[in-house]
Amino acid sequence: MENKDFDVIIIGGSYAGLSAGMALGRSVRNVLIIDNGKPCNRQTPHSHNFITHDGKAPKEIATLAREQVEKYNTVKFHEGTVTKISKNDEFAVETQDGNSFHAKKLILASGVKDVMPDIPGFAECWGISVLHCPYCHGYEVRNETTGILSDADMAYDFTKVVYNLTKNLSLLTNGRSALSEEQKEKLAGNKISLIEDQVESIEHENGHIRKVIFKTGKEISLNALYAKIPFIQNVDTSELGCELTEQGFIKVDFMQKTNIPGLFACGDNITMMRSVANAIAQGNFTGAVVNKELAEEQF
Repeated sequence: MENKDFDVIIIGGSYAGLSAGMALGRSVRNVLIIDNGKPCNRQTPHSHNFITHDGKAPKEIATLAREQVEKYNTVKFHEGTVTKISKNDEFAVETQDGNSFHAKKLILASGVKDVMPDIPGFAECWGISVLHCPYCHGYEVRNETTGILSDADMAYDFTKVVYNLTKNLSLLTNGRSALSEEQKEKLAGNKISLIEDQVESIEHENGHIRKVIFKTGKEISLNALYAKIPFIQNVDTSELGCELTEQGFIKVDFMQKTNIPGLFACGDNITMMRSVANAIAQGNFTGAVVNKELAEEQF
């Protein structure tokens, strides 16, 4: 790639990044998309709740999206991992392979990295039968014997949503619960089992959960397990001084702008509503906003 100066660099070539890239490519902006090919849903067999693509494999959707974006000759791609971002008059983006690229505007569509708990079998089931989102996967496991691995107010609120999909439900707090007595009574009244034992391991077959085994020796059979786990940002923006929310998401305003002029963000790195449809919508909007800002500056 000879040219290393662009109107816009997009970090992340999954759904949000490709969607932003298409919007900018159609606006004849000179765009570079940098991606390392490791989306967070790479283990997930099917994507749901995305109209016209319901039930397709995430990779199938992403492959088609990239093929369509590649038709716009103003959009270029670089396979690599971003190691450093800096800003003077423009943004400078360095990658692990020693390349450095520059742009007037920068879009972070870089997603997040889920931090797996130290539970044997958990990572192997993640995205297959250990699930993060009832809107993405809940219909497929409706009325199945289901668990939720979480605690405190987050667990209690999440249980209300999952209870609508199945009444065969257990809440696993992986140790002594932080739930209030009132919350525990409400769970019991809805016949939701509360299990406060620590989890030892997950027994599964090719990522399909069969049992949760506890350190006490107790075990329960499950067909699905929802889990709320921590995450970290895939791209470190601390050197730029980019603000994060209390939950660890990149903080943006209603125009997808961060607190750094010229720096935008969209997709899983800004919201707990992690879905393909949401990422694509955000990317499309962000591309339009960035193009409008460039147009205003150049007029």
